[in-house]
Amino acid sequence: MRVLRILALLPLAAALSGCDFVVLAPAGDVAVQQRDLVVISTVLMLLIVLPVMALTALFAWRYRQSNTSARYEPDWDHSTQLELVIWSAPLLIIVCLGALTWMATHLLDPYRALGRIDADRPIEAQDKPLNVEVVALDWKWLFIYPEYGVATVNELAAPVDRPIRFRITASSVMNSFYIPALAGQVYAMPGMETKLHAVTNKPGVYKGFSANYSGAGFSGMYFSFHSLTTADFDKWIAKVKASGDMLGRNEYLVLERPSANEPVRRYGSVDGDLFKAIVNMCVEPGKMCASEMMAIDAKGGLGREGLNNTLPLTYDKYARRGAVFGPEPTYVAGICSVDELKGQSEPESTVPFDTTPLRGAGLKRPLFSPANPSSSSLLLGSRPKSDS
Repeated sequence: MRVLRILALLPLAAALSGCDFVVLAPAGDVAVQQRDLVVISTVLMLLIVLPVMALTALFAWRYRQSNTSARYEPDWDHSTQLELVIWSAPLLIIVCLGALTWMATHLLDPYRALGRIDADRPIEAQDKPLNVEVVALDWKWLFIYPEYGVATVNELAAPVDRPIRFRITASSVMNSFYIPALAGQVYAMPGMETKLHAVTNKPGVYKGFSANYSGAGFSGMYFSFHSLTTADFDKWIAKVKASGDMLGRNEYLVLERPSANEPVRRYGSVDGDLFKAIVNMCVEPGKMCASEMMAIDAKGGLGREGLNNTLPLTYDKYARRGAVFGPEPTYVAGICSVDELKGQSEPESTVPFDTTPLRGAGLKRPLFSPANPSSSSLLLGSRPKSDS
């Protein structure tokens, strides 16, 4: 009978053999520390769970109805020693879990720069991090290497024992960037930039994916992460550079359109300002960037007449990122500095208020930037101008 029970468990063991335990056997030091946090927390909780389960079975057996030799004490209601054990043990475990969680929250903060390559090697001055700009698209991943001027789709590579600094954003909806063998997941959100620091310690090919549902093509939103030696990484970069494709703004707007199960693509050159434009939602030619709009607001805005520009501006509220704006005309007013207005006469009439939705196409760029705070404040021109 015992042999039959063992044979009955074999199919279950076979099924478990196909499981991927990469979270418990990661390839990077950050993921290793996260694994240790999970294991230690589980063990601490089992210190209570296992004795409770064992005592439950013991009491059920000892005080079963058929056991007439068990001690019967119907008037028993309190034990100081038992109360101390019941309350002190969980309290100590909660204190340990709280301290562990507090330390891990700070040490494993994804925005925090790495302090070590692994448990035995701290970060040295010569360990320059690899910068990778990540864009979650519908439904694919774009990786830009600004130091090398190349980009890839659904393929990521990094050298072993070199810190990696990810800058992450999205084109339309929220996703979650996750490579279980490398580090924890971090959200990718449109119009925002998140960060992740990680390192890989052994060569291999690992799976990366989106851990946040984002639509119809979500199930195919996977990519391969290649952990390579330094020499192999240099060869991989040279292979990507050999591609004749260029990723500019126009090419990005085509790539950004929703598509599922995309193959790996490589771009030998890339627009150096593309990631900045994606984060600021101004990839389309002539579209005012979100950072420029905030700079105008920081300077006090454009005055009452500026409402004609800023109030009706529906920044991608009704149009998908990369979509054609449509046939309706849009109107903008000129933006100029105080110096340019010297000698100009007062406008005969103010700009009429118009609630026609604008999406930023055609707005002239301001003559100042947050990096140049000494520039004069902005005023509107006298007449609206059609960009259609």
